Amino acid sequence: MFEVQSGSLCYNGKFIAASEPILTADNRSFRYGDGCFETMRVYQGRILLADLHFERLMSSMNLLHFDVPQHFTKSYFTRLVTDLCSRNGHDRLARVRMTFFRSDGGLYDPVNNLPNFIIQSWELGRQTLELNETGLKLDIFPDVRKPSDKYSYIKSNNCLPYVMAAMYAKQHRINEAVLLNPCGRVADTTIANLFIVHGRQIITPPLSEGGVCGVMRKNLLRMELPFTVTEKPITVADLETADEIFLTNAVTGIRWVGSFRDSSYGNATAVILHELIHEGL
Repeated sequence: MFEVQSGSLCYNGKFIAASEPILTADNRSFRYGDGCFETMRVYQGRILLADLHFERLMSSMNLLHFDVPQHFTKSYFTRLVTDLCSRNGHDRLARVRMTFFRSDGGLYDPVNNLPNFIIQSWELGRQTLELNETGLKLDIFPDVRKPSDKYSYIKSNNCLPYVMAAMYAKQHRINEAVLLNPCGRVADTTIANLFIVHGRQIITPPLSEGGVCGVMRKNLLRMELPFTVTEKPITVADLETADEIFLTNAVTGIRWVGSFRDSSYGNATAVILHELIHEGL
């Protein structure tokens, strides 16, 4: 869906052809996954939930001990993102990825902590704004347990567990695979945070369970909703007995789950939340 890119990209503040090679064999992201990224939705020339994206970005870069330049501000990156989307004709609706990585040099221990970055954009179809008509099929990815530590919530350039989970989902003809933490509880899914519904209560795992600190997740937790929203560990048994399951991320918003193993679910809560979120955006 997003593999092919033409037009331009932004490399360290300069706009160049997307086909132009820019990385060396010593690139630390290529070697070690040393860096982080943000994926965001741009709608009608505006970054949605921009405050939360840049808050997470700065938190991640500080946690990774980057020497963050003073000009790395929300306004600086907003200008670059909107300019790139305009150059590529993606003003109306786009997916944008900002990838940050440490400067070349060193083995595991770096010699330079200055960040480099690449910004890319892809056009999105109109259906991205709509709630999925058919419920997603969900199952557990059995081969990896995601760590639960202070780096777990970062959108790290080292995405191997998620790559393998996505391959597992494709091979088993499901839409998303759930990643568990070392205790066998839910961390997150291939590309989303997970919520379950019991009656009027909505539950999502706390970040201490190993999931990524999702922007749409954080937005949902801060909204005033006609439901009780709590953070609590979720077991596989909780998934099987939930009234509803839905997934969130910044690009697709909310997607409801139709089945997990032998259990099936409705989408009444997801429909309400979808409308409330898009009104707020």
